[in-house]
Amino acid sequence: MRLEKVGKVVSNKMEKTIVVEVSYLKKHRLYKKAIRRTSRFKAHDEQNECKIGDVVRIEECRPISKEKHFRLAEIIKHSDRV
Repeated sequence: MRLEKVGKVVSNKMEKTIVVEVSYLKKHRLYKKAIRRTSRFKAHDEQNECKIGDVVRIEECRPISKEKHFRLAEIIKHSDRV
């Protein structure tokens, strides 16, 4: 089974590549407070169909480049940006 992540597209300026920001909660070791953390992943977008603000699902794949090892699985929600 492949690793899947859901996040928001924050950049689509590269050719066939999007940057997806994934948010998650992590507890502080000492104080046990939930802290929101974000990670950014580069993902392969073959048809250049994503826009900034889209909510997408990405899945793990073989390394496509040095930093790109995810690919676009589906667009969950399109953004309202024009």
